[in-house]
Amino acid sequence: MKNNLFKKMNQSGNVLLFVMVFGAISFSLIVLGVSGYAILENRASSHKHNREAAFQIAEAGANYYRWHLAHNKTDYQDGTGQPGPYVHDFTDKDGNVIGHFSLNITPPDGSTIVTVESTGWLDSQPESKRTIKVRLGFPALTDYAFLTNTDVWIGNDEIIHGKFHANGGIRFDGTSDAPVTSAVPDYLCQPYHGCGSQTKPGIWGQGGPQNYWSFPVPAQDFSAVTAKLAEIKENTQPPATGLYLSSSGQQGWRLEFLSNGTIDVYKVNTTNCYKAKDVNSNKYFWPCIDVATLGTPTNYSMPANGYIYVEDNVWVDGVVNGRATVGTASGKSIIINGNLVYQTKDDNHVLGLIAEQNILIPHDSPDVLEIDAALLAQNGAAKRYYYPGDLKTSLTIYGSVISNGLWTWSWVSGGGAIVSGYRTTNSTYDVNLTYSPPVGFPVGSEYNLISWEEE
Repeated sequence: MKNNLFKKMNQSGNVLLFVMVFGAISFSLIVLGVSGYAILENRASSHKHNREAAFQIAEAGANYYRWHLAHNKTDYQDGTGQPGPYVHDFTDKDGNVIGHFSLNITPPDGSTIVTVESTGWLDSQPESKRTIKVRLGFPALTDYAFLTNTDVWIGNDEIIHGKFHANGGIRFDGTSDAPVTSAVPDYLCQPYHGCGSQTKPGIWGQGGPQNYWSFPVPAQDFSAVTAKLAEIKENTQPPATGLYLSSSGQQGWRLEFLSNGTIDVYKVNTTNCYKAKDVNSNKYFWPCIDVATLGTPTNYSMPANGYIYVEDNVWVDGVVNGRATVGTASGKSIIINGNLVYQTKDDNHVLGLIAEQNILIPHDSPDVLEIDAALLAQNGAAKRYYYPGDLKTSLTIYGSVISNGLWTWSWVSGGGAIVSGYRTTNSTYDVNLTYSPPVGFPVGSEYNLISWEEE
């Protein structure tokens, strides 16, 4: 019996030993697996942390250059005068260098937009780089579909697509799809805007939507335009590549833009005169702004730098192929001679018209007229005179209208009926103009953030 019991006990001991050995092996495998998983998780967490740190370093680089441009608005070489990339240290709170960011700066090319590409990394894990791209730009006066330095009345047949601002008061009976702002809390509305010299809110009327209305807001500055006209003239003098037209010795010049990217320039020898009234005047006069006879045309290529300066009155029409700005001398105006359209409505085709005095639509304008341009009347106004009984059908403007003085394309009777000018007007803002205005147009003094994205 003892012998059998000893055999049973020996067998049980072998089983126990077997269980203990394999249990120890299994436990070791579990410990190793958990430890390996923990190590992998730690590595992944560290890698994720380092990538997030690299992203923050890249963002710090972009913010640094936004600060740099705020203090030196035209330095696109990081203060070095040399081409990039520009590499900077990134330190922790104790001043220890823990990473770097590298900047590539793309300066404006036919716009006000600067592109900043910032790549960041930690020195402990340089292969985990992150890159962000930021686009910054100066907004131009052409950020508005319509901008005026005085009071204005938008009739019930007028539609405004884009931002609308007046430094004076606004009677708004039309329709808008963007902010409508005035720089005054209230104003004295005059009889020529349908009021008997009554005090009205900064914006009032039957139009809308009224939730887009806001007043008072800061006024827009028209004073910068004079310097811009001088800049346009300077860029038409040798060795610059602009187009300069001296005094015609006659009535002025006609510029006919051609779809092949050139301009036919005619001398305007004689004009027709029509009986008319101006805004805020009860006296008739005879403006002579309709072309009667022309000289032989001379063909010019669209100027390489886009600047055109005319020492005389200038008539414009045609198909614009390219980017240009026409500026006039002191006391001179621009007359829209006929349809003025872009070859295609994109950023490749933009025309700016800066008149030191008025931008005018003449008596013999087309019944259905389209104007694709950014219009700016520095000391005068964008307008059509009151020609008795001369009614036109429709006017479409694609671009921007900036008028210092009282602006109108249509004349309304005391009863609200249109009695002269265009029965319907439709103004549509060209989105390309905000940060890519025609050359020589005034722009703001502070960079706006246009876009931010990770590469």
